[in-house]
Amino acid sequence: MSSLAIYILGMVVLIGGLAYGAHLAGLAPQWIGVGAIVLLGIGIVTAVSRTRSKDPPASPGP
Repeated sequence: MSSLAIYILGMVVLIGGLAYGAHLAGLAPQWIGVGAIVLLGIGIVTAVSRTRSKDPPASPGP
């Protein structure tokens, strides 16, 4: 399993736990959904930036 997939899986588990806690706290479902979508977007951007391989240095011209 790639590092990106593990990172995304961890974010999904974290978001699920936070959403369940928000449900138990009595938050409205639409706000739980908004929060989950925002956190998922942040998680994807962070995962891609942390697991993206760096571009190789440009080779000198002839």
